[in-house]
Amino acid sequence: MNDVTIVGAGIVGLSCALRLLEAGARVSIRCTDAPENTVSATAAAVWYPSGFPAGDARSLIWARGGFDQLAEHAGQGAPGAIMRHTRMLLRGPKPAPWWGPAVPDFRIVEHDGTQAGVVQEWQFTVPTVEMRPYLSWLVQRVKDAGGELDRRPVQALRDLETPVVVNATGLGARTLAQDEGVHPIRGQIVLVSNPGIETSVRDEQNPAGSTYVHPRRNDIVLGGTVEPGQDDVLPDPAVNDAILERCRALVPELAEARELGRAVGLRPGRAGGIRLEVVPGARPGTHVVHNYGHGGAGVTLAWGCADETTRLIQGL
Repeated sequence: MNDVTIVGAGIVGLSCALRLLEAGARVSIRCTDAPENTVSATAAAVWYPSGFPAGDARSLIWARGGFDQLAEHAGQGAPGAIMRHTRMLLRGPKPAPWWGPAVPDFRIVEHDGTQAGVVQEWQFTVPTVEMRPYLSWLVQRVKDAGGELDRRPVQALRDLETPVVVNATGLGARTLAQDEGVHPIRGQIVLVSNPGIETSVRDEQNPAGSTYVHPRRNDIVLGGTVEPGQDDVLPDPAVNDAILERCRALVPELAEARELGRAVGLRPGRAGGIRLEVVPGARPGTHVVHNYGHGGAGVTLAWGCADETTRLIQGL
């Protein structure tokens, strides 16, 4: 198999690296930011195709691939990966989502609307990932399999000399791929202590703003915001207070939870959605596989996209 350089060391780049190493490629990852400093590290990281309201057959394949791999990692005891029961509250009824077939226990429960206007909920069990330990584990797996991490910056994809380059740079693709459709989607979260909550709860139709409560092993991620085009990475105190207010109203058990921290991440959005395709490189016989534009669904779709990336490269 061809030698491959992967540009980007978030969840998309690392998953591609492992899949390609498993397929027999020699892989080097070029990354200016260490994995623990990428936007992947700040993700709430629950399997959920956020920002993809209308998926197609290809998206479902990616979603299934992501679910199956993360569930396998959770079953193996991979650092940070567990399965978590989730309730998605709906104030207006909806048909089952396009991604429902990827989740074995997905079901719809009807309500009468007397509790906070909720008329329906989706219930399902999906992987939840604490990204910093998980990313560190993936990096070690890449190294154990013979992959290399090279922290030198990449100014242009044409400067890379391997026959195949995978562009997994997220927001960096705006420059490296000259893709003006790439844009940040700002998200702010709050971390609080966990008083014993075990179930994730989502309330995306909350009139005060999208709301979610995602318990992890030692804390809870509260959110959130979805702000296309905004790139301020400093947490807004007023937004922080609003998130706490919405989440405490949604899950009253959070009333006494201590605030542990707050964070902002810039999701790598793209007009037109994910770009996953192979194109000719700058020199004859070389190729670039673009794999970016995952928005808020990077953790959800990364492994499925890595599978397709590997198939594309094997077909060259």
